[in-house]
Amino acid sequence: MPDHSAPADSHIVLPRLLGVLSDPTRLGIVRILADGAERGWGQFDAPVAKSTLSHHLKMLREAGVTQTRQEGTRCYVTLRRDDLEARFPGLLSALLSAAVADHVGEHVSERDDQG
Repeated sequence: MPDHSAPADSHIVLPRLLGVLSDPTRLGIVRILADGAERGWGQFDAPVAKSTLSHHLKMLREAGVTQTRQEGTRCYVTLRRDDLEARFPGLLSALLSAAVADHVGEHVSERDDQG
């Protein structure tokens, strides 16, 4: 079974966090997750192959941005907003505001079904 664990709060480091969030697709995923709701991996719609989307989700998890929960064969992802806010106060909100203002990540959307 794959390891879907995220790093401990103290292991979330700024250079890696910023590097992961510099990708427009990953930032688009974070924008969708910013409402705090958990999403199944199949609910994300991006103009990339499924394997590439899976890679983006893995990168977000490994950097500590998201947390993944596996239920049977399905995986669900949530934003670690509270952990990120505790570690880097105001950073996530500032990045999300800038992304919205600059239309970064708008190419990623949410499917109505669990695809």
